[in-house]
Amino acid sequence: MGTVTKTRKPAKTVKVAKTIKPKKAEKKVTFSKWDPAELITTKGRVIAFLEEALEENDPDFLLETIGHIVRSKGMAQIAREMNLDRAGLYKSLAPDGNPSFKTVYKLFDILGLRIKLEQKRILRFNRKSKPFLSL
Repeated sequence: MGTVTKTRKPAKTVKVAKTIKPKKAEKKVTFSKWDPAELITTKGRVIAFLEEALEENDPDFLLETIGHIVRSKGMAQIAREMNLDRAGLYKSLAPDGNPSFKTVYKLFDILGLRIKLEQKRILRFNRKSKPFLSL
């Protein structure tokens, strides 16, 4: 007697159609240049910006800060009050500009500010390497 083996029929392949969902429109992220002049809206903020710039002990940064303050108050108006043209004031306050002390002093006067000096506190070391505060 022979053995009977059952042969299976191959399973039918069923193709399933994939539904492709359209991609959501990606939101385009745009950045605009931040302008500090937009934040300088009060006399207190003007003073705060200048004090922070002076703490940095960097003349170029101070000049840049003064430029932001002048732009916040209106470059053309301040230039008229200084008897300068707007382009001349922009040029003197540019990063490569070198305004005279007279120009900076006059700017502060127009902005209703005055320059006040105070003694710098310096941390020094004595011979035994112990720090002490020198006034």
